[in-house]
Amino acid sequence: MSVIVAQSLHIFGFQSRVANNICFFDEQIIVYPAGNCCVKYHIEQKWQKFIPGSEKSQGMLALAISPNRRYLAISETMLDKPTITIYELSSVPCKKRKILNTFDFPVQEFVSLGFSPDSKYLVAQTGPPESNLAYWMWEKQRTMAIIKVDVQNSPLYQVSFNPQDNTQVCVTGYGIFKLFRYTEGTLKQTNFLRGEPQNYLSHAWLSEEKVVVGTDTGKLYLFDSGDLRWETSIERKEVPSETEKDKEEQPQESESLIEFPAPSSPEISSEKICESEIQQQASLPRVSCIAAYSKGFACSAGPGIILLFEKSEEREGYRESREIRIPQDQYSIDPNQSDKQEIACIAFSPAEETLLISTNKNQLYLLSMSSAELVKGEMARFEYLAYPVHSSSITGLDTCIRKPLVATCSLDKSVRIWNYETNMLDLYKEYQEEAYALAFHPSGLYVLVGFADKLRLMNLLIDDIQTFKDFTVRGCRECAFSTGGHLFAAVNGNVIHVYSFISFDNIINLKGHNGKVRSVVWSINDYKLVSCGSDGAVYEWNLQNGKRESECVLKSCSYSGVAISPDTKVIFAVGSDQTIKEISDSSILREVPTFDVTYTCIVVSHSGRMVFTGTSTGTIRSMKYPLPVHKEFNEYQAHAGPVTKMSITSDDQFLLTSAEDGCIIIWKVYDKEGRGLKRERDVPYSDEVLITRTDMEEKTQIMLELKTRVEELKMENEYQLRLKDMNYNEKIKELTEKFIQEMESLKTKNQVLKTEKEKQEIHYQDQLAELVEKQSREVQDLESGNNQKLLLEYEKYQELQMKSQRMQEEYEKQLHELEESKNQALEELTEYYEAKLLEKTTLLEEAQDETRQQLREFEETKKQIEEDEDREIQDIKIKYERRLREERESNLKLKGETGIMRKKFNSLQKEIEERCSDIEAMKLEQQKLQGIIKALEKDIQGLKREIQERDETIQDKEKRIYDLKKKNQELEKFKFVLDYKIKELKKQIEPRENEIKAMKEQIQEMEGELERFHKQNTQLELNIAELRLKLRATDREMHKEMQKERDMEALIKRFKTDLHDCVGLIQEPKKLKESIRDIYEKYVQKADMVEIVGVNSDLHEEYTRQREHLERNLATLKKKVIKESEIHRGDYVRIMQENVSLIKEINELRRELKVTRTQIHDLQSALNLLQKRKKQPGQSTDLSADRQPSPGIQRLNPEEETERIIEIQRIELKHLREQMQGQETALALRPVSGAKLPMLEMQKSGSQLH
Repeated sequence: MSVIVAQSLHIFGFQSRVANNICFFDEQIIVYPAGNCCVKYHIEQKWQKFIPGSEKSQGMLALAISPNRRYLAISETMLDKPTITIYELSSVPCKKRKILNTFDFPVQEFVSLGFSPDSKYLVAQTGPPESNLAYWMWEKQRTMAIIKVDVQNSPLYQVSFNPQDNTQVCVTGYGIFKLFRYTEGTLKQTNFLRGEPQNYLSHAWLSEEKVVVGTDTGKLYLFDSGDLRWETSIERKEVPSETEKDKEEQPQESESLIEFPAPSSPEISSEKICESEIQQQASLPRVSCIAAYSKGFACSAGPGIILLFEKSEEREGYRESREIRIPQDQYSIDPNQSDKQEIACIAFSPAEETLLISTNKNQLYLLSMSSAELVKGEMARFEYLAYPVHSSSITGLDTCIRKPLVATCSLDKSVRIWNYETNMLDLYKEYQEEAYALAFHPSGLYVLVGFADKLRLMNLLIDDIQTFKDFTVRGCRECAFSTGGHLFAAVNGNVIHVYSFISFDNIINLKGHNGKVRSVVWSINDYKLVSCGSDGAVYEWNLQNGKRESECVLKSCSYSGVAISPDTKVIFAVGSDQTIKEISDSSILREVPTFDVTYTCIVVSHSGRMVFTGTSTGTIRSMKYPLPVHKEFNEYQAHAGPVTKMSITSDDQFLLTSAEDGCIIIWKVYDKEGRGLKRERDVPYSDEVLITRTDMEEKTQIMLELKTRVEELKMENEYQLRLKDMNYNEKIKELTEKFIQEMESLKTKNQVLKTEKEKQEIHYQDQLAELVEKQSREVQDLESGNNQKLLLEYEKYQELQMKSQRMQEEYEKQLHELEESKNQALEELTEYYEAKLLEKTTLLEEAQDETRQQLREFEETKKQIEEDEDREIQDIKIKYERRLREERESNLKLKGETGIMRKKFNSLQKEIEERCSDIEAMKLEQQKLQGIIKALEKDIQGLKREIQERDETIQDKEKRIYDLKKKNQELEKFKFVLDYKIKELKKQIEPRENEIKAMKEQIQEMEGELERFHKQNTQLELNIAELRLKLRATDREMHKEMQKERDMEALIKRFKTDLHDCVGLIQEPKKLKESIRDIYEKYVQKADMVEIVGVNSDLHEEYTRQREHLERNLATLKKKVIKESEIHRGDYVRIMQENVSLIKEINELRRELKVTRTQIHDLQSALNLLQKRKKQPGQSTDLSADRQPSPGIQRLNPEEETERIIEIQRIELKHLREQMQGQETALALRPVSGAKLPMLEMQKSGSQLH
């Protein structure tokens, strides 16, 4: 094995294509897939531990964690063979508990897994075309049941166990929602769907009987014991942008085309129907995942939205309680794109304190449920679990010397700077184009990125990546800084451009490759540059003169990676021929096989003792230099795709790898004993960063402004504090006075209550004495009754005791008799069986004597046979020994001859293979050339045909042009005559048109006045109704007040008379006192007064409440009326637009008809002229044309024609007026709309028909 060991420290990435890709191990630790392994990640402490994938694994497909959080099941495919590996999570490191890889049913892959509630059983769903559901007792690797879920090869998405029942399983897929129960060794379906099948994307168990299911059309269904109990549809929440509005307008146009299709194109309408249906489906939110929790469930509601549903108290269903969105990414070019990610998985922590989600862009988001509940008024937003990662293949990776940073670029149009010491993302920026290549300056302050249009040099600022210089290198797929950083190389196709980093001049262009350059490496002293390409060439360039110092070309191999040793003597190259080549002085020193794996990249350590390679299967291999011939290397499961880039840090401590799966892995490099490789020189990392002068000035200005603002705020706060102190002191004084008054009033009340209390105590003591007397009497009565009952019960008990004694004596006698009979029977049986035993023993002795005699006879015969066989064996042995000697001698001779023949055969076979390979290569070249020749011949023939066809068409078109010119000349003559007549007719029609316009304007003004009057009338009616209601209310109040006033006057009169009588008794104090007391009791009744006041106040409140309720209802009705009027207005506008379009079509058809009629008249007139010329041959054509007009022209009498046209127009005007009157009556019946209808073009076009 290799001495070099690489241990994975941290991984930046995530695999969203794995089903159920987030699992909680405990409240703080989660498990998720990244690369070709699973990661245990601590949310707070940020550490990672790895569960590596199986060897020769082609990637993970699904995860499942057991309910007791002890086991993790992973579905993988290894060499086109599916496997399920179960790990024990509690052990450190995680151990493989069981591997399920032998199946007695057809299977290609397992798309979903699920553990039973007691974690003893495992259920797995295979993908189409098999679509089998397997049910295992996984610890014993025993298949309990298998069933085929689907026959139509529909996709299946999810399988799960009932959380409280080991025997019930749920499966969802395209048109599939099935519940199975395990009974009698088989899985039986327990539910049957009704109605149209939906695309069921996800499901979750809410209880033992209830399952909630989501579809791709935004619908949620709740099934109870397989029956539908509740359903709801989720609407898309996002606000449509301008582009989306345009898209929404397009299907409306297509709908109008569907209603009125053109007769010539019936297929257009069907195509537009399909397009509108597709757009409607795309606009519906997909419920791609659901997760249950104690209060209800959470589900995805389209891109970037999670909805929380809680149990509703009124019905069996659930109500939406919370909406949570993915936040917008401020570092992106389009921040709205971040919240358009499709959600792949949802997971709640065991204590339901945190909510985790994953998206199809490989991002992980976290939300604290406690914070979501606290801020229920606002919209909650997720946060990144740690940092945003790449969502597509990584195309560039590079490290620097002065800082612990690594830079990456990806096809997701982003450039990211990572810190491999803190394991965090330092900088991140997105661009409009995809980034193909990247190079990191040794200082760690600059980065070079190759885009499709340009090569850009960027500055790494404190919080931004800013473009500094653009270079005209298009489609740069590879670039690299020199070791010193003063030069950089950029590849454009098969040319390598070398630029100066200081002056940005193009120093030299290296040309020589016939194919694309795939990799470029600088030597340590920056004098040499090594490149390899897809043309099978490896060149070593001298940068002082731009010439090749050495070259090695092997056309059969397409190179993908190259590296150079620190002493610049040996070049390492890897490519498609599955070997590592050591090249020195233009010759291949040796080729090391890769054992059936293609290497994609290679890197050599700065010490020259270590070599690392990345493979097309995603694994990493570490080996020692000199390279081993045999399998002496360490292989590590790393990525789920081909490795694209590798880089080792300047101190040889860390290895960094990236792949097409979008993941970056940091590896710690050790020797065999586990010790880290020591740095050659201990130089601390620099902390310096770049910042622009404008940013600094802005920040200093902001700081100064903030300081002044702070001082101002201090002054304001001090002033406000003083004011508050003054106010509070005054309030305290007021409150103290109030409290003193209340205290005094409470003391008086307390004394009154004490007196009442004493009275009540006396009253209750009397009641208690009476109750005690009653109780004592009742107790005495009960005791006397109970004593009599006890005496009767005692007598019964004595009688029963006597009966039981008698029964006991009888049973004892019966038992004694039964024992005596049993003993007699036993004695008789023992005597009988003893006699039988004696007989059997005698028979046994006789049989034993017979067997002894037979054994003696057998031994004698055996001895005789053995003696005869020994003699025969000795004779045969002697014969065969002689034959063996002869055969051995002949065998030795033949071995010598075969050795000579083998050598000859091997040499001939090598020659034959070489010749065959040459012949095959020549054949391939011949076939290529023949294919090219045939293609060129076909092109030539096609071009000749095109030339002939075009010549013929040109001739036809020239003839047609000549004919058309003739016709044009004739038509121009007729045009001159007709133009004159048209002008005269227009002069006659113009006054009529003016009258029509004036009438139209009057009609429009009248319509506007009508609408205004209608609105004013309705508003006035409403105002009158309100005022009448108020008048009635005020009248009632006034009558009440007047009645109160009369009552009070009568009361005052009575009181005055009583008081007058009382004043007469002023000389007698006792009578005066009694009369005052009577007056007091008569007129001053506090309780009554309070009740009256209370009743009045309650009536008033009830009245105001009902009035407010009616006003609210009136307001809502007004809003409804306005909405309905707007809807009707929209309908009217749409109908009128359709009518306008139809009128336009009618006008165009009339114009065409008019043109055709004029053409027919012209042709008829021309024919008549020709006929007359034939009849009068002596006369000249010119004279006849001057003297005698054609009959066609005579038919076009201007007065008759104008009268006829005016009559047609009058009929049309009458028809249109009737239509307008009908529409006005319809409008009068419906609510009045504010919008005006467009003017009809019928009247305008009527005058232009001729």
